[in-house]
Amino acid sequence: MTTAGTTRVPFAATRLHFGGDYNPEHWPEEVWAEDLRLMRQAGVTMVTAGIFSWGLVEREPGHYDFGWFDRVMDNLGGAGIRVCLATMTASPPPWLSARHPEILPVTAEGVRTWPGSRQHYCPSSPVYRAHAVRLAGEVAARYADHPALEMWHVGNEYGCSNPACYCDVSAADFRRWLRERHGTLDALNEAWSTTFWAQRYGSFEEVMPPRATPTHPNPAQQLDYARFSDDALLACYLAEKEVLRRLTPHVPVTTNHMPYHKPVDPYRWAAHEDVTALDHYQEPYDSGTHIEAAAVFDITRCAGRGRPWLLLEQAPSAVNWRSRNSPKPPGAMRLWSWQAVAQGADAVLFFQWRQSLGGAEKFHSAMVPHAGTDSRIFREVCALGRELAAVPQLAGTRCTAEVALLVDWDSWRALEQDSHPSSALGHRETLLRHYTPLFEAGVPCDIVPPDRALTGYKLVVVPNLYLMSEETAGRLTAYVRQGGHLFVSYFTGIADLSDRVHPGGYPAPLRGVLGLRVEEFWPLEEGASVPLRGGLRGRADLWTEAIDLEGACAVADFGGGELAGRPALTRHPYGTGVAWYAGTRPEPGPMRALMDRIRGEAGAAPVLAGLPPGIQAALREGAEGRFLVLLNHAGSAATVPLPHPMPNLLAPDTEPARHLTLPPRGVAVLHEAAPRQGRGELRD
Repeated sequence: MTTAGTTRVPFAATRLHFGGDYNPEHWPEEVWAEDLRLMRQAGVTMVTAGIFSWGLVEREPGHYDFGWFDRVMDNLGGAGIRVCLATMTASPPPWLSARHPEILPVTAEGVRTWPGSRQHYCPSSPVYRAHAVRLAGEVAARYADHPALEMWHVGNEYGCSNPACYCDVSAADFRRWLRERHGTLDALNEAWSTTFWAQRYGSFEEVMPPRATPTHPNPAQQLDYARFSDDALLACYLAEKEVLRRLTPHVPVTTNHMPYHKPVDPYRWAAHEDVTALDHYQEPYDSGTHIEAAAVFDITRCAGRGRPWLLLEQAPSAVNWRSRNSPKPPGAMRLWSWQAVAQGADAVLFFQWRQSLGGAEKFHSAMVPHAGTDSRIFREVCALGRELAAVPQLAGTRCTAEVALLVDWDSWRALEQDSHPSSALGHRETLLRHYTPLFEAGVPCDIVPPDRALTGYKLVVVPNLYLMSEETAGRLTAYVRQGGHLFVSYFTGIADLSDRVHPGGYPAPLRGVLGLRVEEFWPLEEGASVPLRGGLRGRADLWTEAIDLEGACAVADFGGGELAGRPALTRHPYGTGVAWYAGTRPEPGPMRALMDRIRGEAGAAPVLAGLPPGIQAALREGAEGRFLVLLNHAGSAATVPLPHPMPNLLAPDTEPARHLTLPPRGVAVLHEAAPRQGRGELRD
């Protein structure tokens, strides 16, 4: 896989960008003039454009018609609107699959999928890549110096509809990938434990993708295929990026990621992106949607190593693809947009500008809905545009955190395979069970992969890192030895990066720093829970473990079940630091109490003390001072105590005070021009 073009082009916004995905090809040209007028009214500063325009600019192979798109770009530029310009390669036109049906993806069951939706291409197909790269080059050459061009948008939501292909082309590409990864056939057989079930390979040509099998497929083969499929998608992105970088070395490049998307590892991809970008759709029917969104925003920000990121898609109101699609209640779109900004976004865009009259997404809301401009949606859109324009000084500021939470995409992929002690273990649920008490306490959190430096973090949380290398275990051990506070949860450090179990009692690589050994796992029945006794009261669910102490002290034990009286929660002083271990999953109440105790001992304080329930406080810092963003996710008004009066940039006529009352779904942006006592001022 090529890694060309890894030099980063800085993206530095001078304002918070606002806009949406613009698809003028859906409408006659007489509508375009109205679009520009309404965009100015709404305060639009940037749009994405051209994402699904391939079939209109290249109606036949090699014959390009950019005339209509030239007018689109000129119109936008003339209106002062910047363009995040797509390479137009997200959905091949019908002529490509008609002439080359071999580009169409094949499922693990051997079923070829067909055109009629989108992303109908095999990521490994050299035919698709060649046509995509050629088109990207034509687009780049034509618009390289266009004054409206802000950045490049490669592809669209990679792996959304075609996360993996199992065709013969992919099989050959997989074998090439395996040779590069493992080197020799002996190394592959060792990594895949192929002596089990007589799977040992005599040549690379015998190796196939993990297609449908009579029973459980090889877990290491499945894991490697997930890695390979991610790399195949990344290779598509990199091939286009290479031509963009060659023709427009001055223009930043990005692509839009989906949240919690197992097929694509955002941390690996971000190394090849000038700015990270996200599409995220919160669920109005889910009372905890803002917490999951917060975790997704932190992942996106940390994938880009703390740089400001872009929210390239969200919905102004309802979506079309859930089983029941609720509109966003009044104020929710504003609140959730500001939540992204609070957690580091420098752009808030929507899918899409004008709601489509036909097609699969015709009932997906848009900035200009079917009801037109005399609508709640458009009025809320215009109000948000005015607010974002009022705080240009937020652009470029950054968020910081004293707590790190470790996640790993390969560990997630391996964790949720079959043939494990429990199929109920889920990465998202476990992550959120550990993240939520930090969020509710107002404690900022970096969500980072295991290879990141841990220096400077007061607390490191490891929720469920099933795969763990000896190197990662050594770094965690050194972190604690040198004074760090570590909290590790169940079923962590079980297998190496090839999904081979570390021998010697679980979690073997961490036994020394944790001061314990787990002999057996005791997953609980569905719906069952066990009481906790001692230093942590309440109940735990999902999972229990038989823990033997090897230096650690039991803080709490199980008050019932087969493991009654055995340790459930331990604490182990190690070096100048402390390592905690939970051999079960405390329910939300005791989990909050536990996390408060651990982070308090570590000295990881909230941004703002005394936060009422449902209030989020986030801090962005930059050359012009600090910006405290307060958001009310609760269903009622709340009064927030402040350490000192600060002006609210969203209500400049309001006199600063020591207390601020936020209505339901209310937002405030408070400015502290110059910290008087350093970074901890707001935490006093």
